Amino acid sequence: MLQALKTSLMLSLLAIQFSACAQNENYSHSKTFKDMNTKEPVTTEHKTDTATFGAGCFWCTEAQFQQLNGVVKVESGYSGGHTVNPTYHEVCTGTTGHAEVCNVYYDPAKISFDELLAAFWTCHDPTTLNRQGNDAGTQYRSIIFYHNEEQKTKSEAYKTQLNKEHAFSGDVVTAIEPFTKFYKAEDYHQDYYNENGSQPYCTFVIQPKLEKFRKVFKDKLKK
Repeated sequence: MLQALKTSLMLSLLAIQFSACAQNENYSHSKTFKDMNTKEPVTTEHKTDTATFGAGCFWCTEAQFQQLNGVVKVESGYSGGHTVNPTYHEVCTGTTGHAEVCNVYYDPAKISFDELLAAFWTCHDPTTLNRQGNDAGTQYRSIIFYHNEEQKTKSEAYKTQLNKEHAFSGDVVTAIEPFTKFYKAEDYHQDYYNENGSQPYCTFVIQPKLEKFRKVFKDKLKK
């Protein structure tokens, strides 16, 4: 219990520091992030787990999580809705109930779920309901789809602690729901930033987020 509280406090500090990134160039967060690994690494070879996050446009989320050492693969898709096999066009109408999400497949021997939570809450603004910047609609909501009770417990505990300590300028509104179904998005959405880096959205929206993300997590990036 004490260790969980310690981890939550460090996550709060990380979030507070990151929120200041837009104001200055102080990115001395590597130690805080490194200290967030609260459990012994899993030694089973080739074991992977899955985390599912919605943090606004999945192009941004995918590009950021792809940077982390221990993340094996990131897939963009749709979760949390009621329409079977939704298309991107349908999801964008906001009528299917889905959120744009990323399935993050990771090696727990190299990166923990705690660290992925830290990345999640710093890669977007979790205080804006159904909006990230100019991207507005329920499909852009901040959400965690947990795959097991451990993920649920940790996500809820950290959210509570962030709000308790006023880590952000507003309350964290991130929804935390059980994972049910993931529909992989169309092929042209996969690896979007790497394939379309010169496009205006990539240049003016994704790239600035990615640069800040890399500075915050510089000790956790892939070589």
